[in-house]
Amino acid sequence: MAQLENSAQSKLEQFLGENLDTPTPNQSTENPFSNREPIKHLLIGSPKAVTSTIHYLQVIGYANVRDWSPLLPTNNSDEVMSILIRQILM
Repeated sequence: MAQLENSAQSKLEQFLGENLDTPTPNQSTENPFSNREPIKHLLIGSPKAVTSTIHYLQVIGYANVRDWSPLLPTNNSDEVMSILIRQILM
């Protein structure tokens, strides 16, 4: 299981890019985020399922719990949603 989490972490780091403060040779120092785009994650489900997923994503190192919006109600009485916006390397 630990090897699977390490592999997922490595892929995640490749996806997000590391060393955000260090420009690559082809990257301008004036705008370090010029090759990044926002991506929005939306979790919808029961409060327990959404909260559990948010905590799991923290365990695997994808996003801290505090990065997600508070649980917001949907039109369905048994559902909530939470939103996360990340910048990804393109």
